[in-house]
Amino acid sequence: TQHYIRVYIHQRSWRWNSRSATERALQYKVGEKIHGFTINQVTAVPDLFLTAIKLSHDSTGAKYLHVARDDPNNLFSVQLRTTPLDSTGVPHILEHVVLCGSEKYPCRDPFFKMLNRSLSTFMNAFTASDYTMYPFSTQNSKDFQNLLSVYLDAVFFPCLRELDFCQEGWRLEHENPHDPSSPLVFKGVVFNEMKGAFTDNEKLYAQHVQNKILPDHTYSVVSGGDPMHIPELTWEELKHFHATHYHPSNARFFTYGDLPLEQHLKQIQEEALCKFNRIETDTAVPIQQRWSKPRECHVTCGPDSMAPDPTKQTMFSVSFLLGDITDSFEGFTLSLLSSLLVSGPNSPFYKALIEFQIGTDFAPVVGTREACFSVGLQGIAEQDIQTVKQIIVKIIDETIKNGFEEERIEALLHKIEIQQKHQSTNFGLALASFISTTWNHDGDPVEVLQINEKVTWFRKCLKENPHFLQEKVKQYFKVRNQHQLALSMSPDEAYFANQAKIEKEKLQQKTSSLSEEEKLNIVKKGLELMTAQRTLEDVSCLPALKVSDIQPMFTFTPVEMEYVAGEVPVQYCAQPTNGVVYFRAFTNLNTLPEDLKLYVPLFCNVITRMGCGVLDYRQQAQRIELKTGGMSASPQVLQDNTNLDMYEQGVMFTSLCLDRNLSDMMQLWADIFNNPRFDDEEYLRVLVTMAAQELSNGIPDSGHLYASVQASKTLTPAGNLAEMFDGINKYLWNVGCMELWFGYFSRMISHLAPDPQNLQTRRRENNNKIPFIERLSRREDVPRRYTVGSGPEQGGIGQGEGREGREQGRGRESRGELKARSKRKVLRPALKEEREEARQRHWGIEFQSLGAERLKARSPMVGRLGRGMWSRPEPEERRVRAGR
Repeated sequence: TQHYIRVYIHQRSWRWNSRSATERALQYKVGEKIHGFTINQVTAVPDLFLTAIKLSHDSTGAKYLHVARDDPNNLFSVQLRTTPLDSTGVPHILEHVVLCGSEKYPCRDPFFKMLNRSLSTFMNAFTASDYTMYPFSTQNSKDFQNLLSVYLDAVFFPCLRELDFCQEGWRLEHENPHDPSSPLVFKGVVFNEMKGAFTDNEKLYAQHVQNKILPDHTYSVVSGGDPMHIPELTWEELKHFHATHYHPSNARFFTYGDLPLEQHLKQIQEEALCKFNRIETDTAVPIQQRWSKPRECHVTCGPDSMAPDPTKQTMFSVSFLLGDITDSFEGFTLSLLSSLLVSGPNSPFYKALIEFQIGTDFAPVVGTREACFSVGLQGIAEQDIQTVKQIIVKIIDETIKNGFEEERIEALLHKIEIQQKHQSTNFGLALASFISTTWNHDGDPVEVLQINEKVTWFRKCLKENPHFLQEKVKQYFKVRNQHQLALSMSPDEAYFANQAKIEKEKLQQKTSSLSEEEKLNIVKKGLELMTAQRTLEDVSCLPALKVSDIQPMFTFTPVEMEYVAGEVPVQYCAQPTNGVVYFRAFTNLNTLPEDLKLYVPLFCNVITRMGCGVLDYRQQAQRIELKTGGMSASPQVLQDNTNLDMYEQGVMFTSLCLDRNLSDMMQLWADIFNNPRFDDEEYLRVLVTMAAQELSNGIPDSGHLYASVQASKTLTPAGNLAEMFDGINKYLWNVGCMELWFGYFSRMISHLAPDPQNLQTRRRENNNKIPFIERLSRREDVPRRYTVGSGPEQGGIGQGEGREGREQGRGRESRGELKARSKRKVLRPALKEEREEARQRHWGIEFQSLGAERLKARSPMVGRLGRGMWSRPEPEERRVRAGR
């Protein structure tokens, strides 16, 4: 089997050393005025390699934050506080309608039409419970100006045509618009979108939690729109909401990257803000009045036909209203506390609720003006509600008494350090999202970014008071906080029928009061809308890049390729990773029997979570948190774009860690590959049950994706395999046949002898019955090939089996297996020269870290990882004769 590993190597490059953008930003002075803006604060945040500049607009009061950082992927976003007081979905519908054309760019859906006129790396818009955000990013300066012009015009000067409101929001229309005698029905993009959203029980439950724990203001309504209330919204109300909420006085502008601030301010002032004056906005969200005693509620939902266990579809949680999110240190502490309580197999609630196997997964949570903490279960029997409630009370009491292990606290602080140093390509978008909630409620966004200061203060509090966290638990989860909500939701067989009845009654109410003139107007507008939708629009008004605007050359990234310990092909790639090592390894599945491929997704789900070496699953999870930023595996189907009958199939292993923890991370991989533990069947059952629940929950949001995968499965061999790994059949198998999983894995686990010598003996006796997970993770008994550099493709077999083993491997392949696979068009990777070049460019064992030379000095650890997994190459001509 082929193996490819890539390690990205941290190296201080010119981009990080020059710090030109951050140095320029530090030259600004508080009180300085630029293009109608006044600078209020200039703050260096060295932990994130950025300088933050806070400004305000003199005429409108608009808030502005510029984050200068040496990152060419520049980002802009404008965020508006949208706090509706009804469930008509006005902020959601408005988000749709403003993208149906503006004064300068009157064509519909300018974002979509800009895709082939732009080099954007991100374009979107989204509505949260209390704000709406419009972000984009690009690496091209001219493209940034073009997109900024489109966004500013869409947000502040939309056409807001009535037909667009009818199309995107809701309308009455005949089932057949050409036949006035056909029945009238509700139509509309958002109307139907929210009908779909309300069939997702997890989302429905989270909405109920939010509405009921914060009943006094905007969180008591559905900002996305309740389908039964959306038809109450009028076009005039939509326009009024835009006038009061989509105003610079209610806006927060954010820019990020290495482009000059002055350029952004000048364009925003000239194209938008100069046309407005300050207004008084009434969009603030007040603090929720606290309850004097806890409350309990019960709601119903529709039955889930995809539920792992049809008799266990109840959700239950206890929610606590905590502190104000604008207090950044308190929010930081509560975030840590939440993770300590529920994250991972070492957390007390995970042990007590998930592993107790009352339910399948944690209940969903919400995010609002004030922090909320919810803990509970989904997938439980209704009679278990009281048991879950008692467990929650018991765990809180035990936590107050016993506190948390110091190692778990350190693991979480290590996770925060890695998150700070991890440099993703969408770092600007991540920052915009990170500060959005606090900034939306007038908190200090710069303070939110100063994470190291909070870590230092947290350590100080913990040192001065070892019971600091226990006191927080007592403060927020016991008698001092009576604002608690116990909410249960169970399925009702008549739920969907009742919803349909309510919709029918709403429709009857609307249609019964229509005059003849209004009925004629409905027919007329329906035909007008159909005509408008079919009309080919002139998009020449939209800006576009010219060839001269595009840099003719791109930066070349050198990749060094060699063998570590003489066996393992490795690519070293030096990148500015800020002291983080990124690891990727690819192993193909060409020799895996067809009947075992269905289990590949499960293997990927559990291989890093079941324990390894001397570590059980709890110790392994703790070690991963302490020494890495996460370890994962995922199935991969890599299509050859030059030959659709050819593809690579395999598993990609990925992880990252701080440079100082590289040896520890590689040792974890060595133990996972060479000595995985599958001796705890009960915990495997827990993981499979959670996976099945997550798959079931994901179907409502992913229907279009599964339809696409299903439709493409017959087009190419790769499509067929992709459907097996990621299609709806995986859902049906996972959710509907869990007991088969358990039974099969019981038989597989029974093959795992505790004595390695016995295991080796059994392997020699019956190679074909070796359990799949054992074979794949231990990397024995599986023929392998790998490619690196510009030399010929080479192949081999597990180390220590010698010539006899290689001949046996070829014999198995040549005795009909390859022929059968060829008939099914499950083909081997091509031996063509262009295929080789593609693999050499993109695949391999890859590292990104602190410098190739430093990493090579540690190659004994990497070599130790490789031994027993990778083989010495066999000559190409021998491999060809074997039919591989």
